[in-house]
Amino acid sequence: MTTDPPPLRPTPADPPAAKGGLAARVSLGTVFAPVPSEFLLIASTALLLTGFGLVMVLSATSATATAAGEAPWEDVVKQGMFAMIGIPLMFVASRLPVRFYKRIAWPALIGATLLQLLVFTPLGVSNDGNRNWIVVAGLQAQPSEFLKLALCLWIGYVLYRKQTLLGLWRHVFIPLVPVSLLVIGTVLAGHDLGTVIVLVLIVLGALFFSGVKLRIFLLPMILAAGGLAFFAVTSPNRMARIMSFLNPNCLADYLNSCYQPLHGTWALAGGGIFGLGLGNSKEKYDWLPAASNDYIFAIVGEELGLIGCIVVLALFTLFTVGAFHIIRKTPDPFVRIVSGGITVWIVGQALINIGVVLRVLPVLGVPLPFMSQGGTSLLSVLVACGVLLAFARTLPVRTAAPAPARPVRRRTSPAASPAQVTSPQARDQKVRQPAEIR
Repeated sequence: MTTDPPPLRPTPADPPAAKGGLAARVSLGTVFAPVPSEFLLIASTALLLTGFGLVMVLSATSATATAAGEAPWEDVVKQGMFAMIGIPLMFVASRLPVRFYKRIAWPALIGATLLQLLVFTPLGVSNDGNRNWIVVAGLQAQPSEFLKLALCLWIGYVLYRKQTLLGLWRHVFIPLVPVSLLVIGTVLAGHDLGTVIVLVLIVLGALFFSGVKLRIFLLPMILAAGGLAFFAVTSPNRMARIMSFLNPNCLADYLNSCYQPLHGTWALAGGGIFGLGLGNSKEKYDWLPAASNDYIFAIVGEELGLIGCIVVLALFTLFTVGAFHIIRKTPDPFVRIVSGGITVWIVGQALINIGVVLRVLPVLGVPLPFMSQGGTSLLSVLVACGVLLAFARTLPVRTAAPAPARPVRRRTSPAASPAQVTSPQARDQKVRQPAEIR
């Protein structure tokens, strides 16, 4: 009688199902792996500032929308649609590897520059003398906002490839300076000096965090300051705003250049410490121009008072701390340079906007990141935060040190040999011996 041979045990090389299960466990482990504290800090502050901005946009636009016969929530719904697109994109961008951002640096800059050139086509729209917007299918967009992120990635990639040659000025300036001037020139041709200032800050910030020598860094900084001063002096409109900023008696020119700065200051002063209450702003009733855009911080101060302003500043401070931790901890020069450029862009733009509202700086037309009304600005800032979150994932995660193992006491077995058995007198002598030694 013959019997069937027993089934063979699968070896590690045989079962594909076992490999698939292991791969699934590994992929799930990477998805649910703990993230550094910098990731949580940047993501939470970005979400809080975005939500805070939606509330303030609703408050700042409800009065004028109602007066125009529109629904009071129409503007905030448009802003919310961009937030619903930008927040998922932020987390998608946070899952992309660093090598992906290195590969798209050149294509991103070329694509963003071509998009910026559309403002000089029939799609372009002018506003207050600036030609920096396009209208496609009834939607208005500002291409220069995407140019900021593309410039950060491109400068980071170029300086990363030349990391060993940054001691020579020609390798630092070429192709960085000519290409940057060409890109910034496309924005300057539309007479948008505020965006040009932010782009110049990005270039200088990326150079600073790349670790170039101070003498090489000072030259482009001096050239940038001289160029901005030249374009400010040669424009009568810009000079009028600068002179109104320097004028100690701005009330004398109330109906001209001082109108908007004065109403912004009065909005902050009217709020006091605790504010007039959410939705109770007086300046938003068509007194303060650009109340939901460039001067939304003034509406925050009027409705929520000094406490609301401190909350906004605290959130931007926490965002800055998280971003600077990435810059300090990363060993990758590309991550450090790009993170530095994005941080200088977002934090520097916020400081410029708040400085304009406080009349510390002249009116420059720069929105407050995350909070000002403008879908393109919100979308670009959220995607830039996603890049920072992707960089934060590359940082080492601190884990708790394992607890020291307790020493195991071995008990004498019942079947111990006579040599292992000690008398009670001997045990007492061993117990007393340390006391006698002490």
